[in-house]
Amino acid sequence: MTTTSPQPADHAITETIHRAELVISCAAFNDNLLFFTDALGFKVDSISPADDPRFAQISGFGQCIQLRYGEDPSQPITLRLLYLHDGITEKDERILLAPNGTRIALVPVCDELDLPPICQSFVLSSIAGPLSWNEGRAGMSYRDLIPERQGGRFIASHIRIEEGGPVADYNHYHNIRFQMIYCYKGWVRVAYQGQGPDFVLLPGDCVTQPPGIRHRVLECSPGLEVIEISCPGEHQTYADHDIELPEQQLDLERLYAGQSFVRHEREKSQWGAWRLPGFEALDMGIAQASRGLAAAFQVRTCQSDAGMATVVKHDEEFLFVFVLTGQVNLLCESFGENQLAAGDACVIPAGHSHALINCSNQLEFLEVRMSAEFSQVNESMDLQALQAMAG
Repeated sequence: MTTTSPQPADHAITETIHRAELVISCAAFNDNLLFFTDALGFKVDSISPADDPRFAQISGFGQCIQLRYGEDPSQPITLRLLYLHDGITEKDERILLAPNGTRIALVPVCDELDLPPICQSFVLSSIAGPLSWNEGRAGMSYRDLIPERQGGRFIASHIRIEEGGPVADYNHYHNIRFQMIYCYKGWVRVAYQGQGPDFVLLPGDCVTQPPGIRHRVLECSPGLEVIEISCPGEHQTYADHDIELPEQQLDLERLYAGQSFVRHEREKSQWGAWRLPGFEALDMGIAQASRGLAAAFQVRTCQSDAGMATVVKHDEEFLFVFVLTGQVNLLCESFGENQLAAGDACVIPAGHSHALINCSNQLEFLEVRMSAEFSQVNESMDLQALQAMAG
């Protein structure tokens, strides 16, 4: 909520102001950001959201600027004054008007994580349909796999970089609850705080990016594609201009907001049993590292016709599937039968009976769920009963 007042600001607020920002609106956000950073030498301090940036805080030459997407760049200039709100009950943004019409925005500093409530829905994202790729940060293109983002609580992005070579990234970190990166196609060289020299992710490899860990994308192969899952859906990306990555020293025991860093390498992992018969899976180690917050598996068929009639449902806050190879039909209560092929994704809401049928022998998919304490219920029904419920 924003309030407008011609009255002077409360001294309790003005005495705690620690930074001022000039707000500049622009319709061509990315073009203007490149102008300020490449042509003028400003540095990016934070940007959001990563998949379709609309806000960036940049600094240089003693000036802080908030670059803000806006259809009408002729709006009055706004000077943002950010204040610390400890002990101040009024935490809404307030607008003061200077005699010449300049807008003064008094904005409370808030680094607390804004986690929207659970709002589950069935989602089917098909790569065969109309594709929409957004130009994101650092030259990356983003395809939104959960357009409504479960009420803002989750985001899943299919990210690609078409041209190989050095990536125009910078040392940064995220204010998030959970985040993971799965390498789908190609390879990418990355560096992470406390993890020693940089390393390469190959197809099937995965890393977690626990809250606050500094990291950077260094280079990649042409046509790199990764899947990124984050909670919450919109979060702040902060630059760190002081740290140098890669670091040579190791700090493998370090925790980041209670979570450990995970580097899962497919070629060094062993396949084991999965929660449904007829499948086997690679456990990416995320459940232990996230202290039970999340879990991720790469799953494949291990028998051509076993277990396909198992009807189940779950009671978790998030269940996401991305098909890597092959195809499968998802039969889901209230949402019918849907065919999924490579590049397709879905979210299955809690409490809905479902089954995987007509799986191809080459089927492999990524499953990400929250939490790791997966409460699956095997339904005492056959496929015909589920088909009737699916409508």
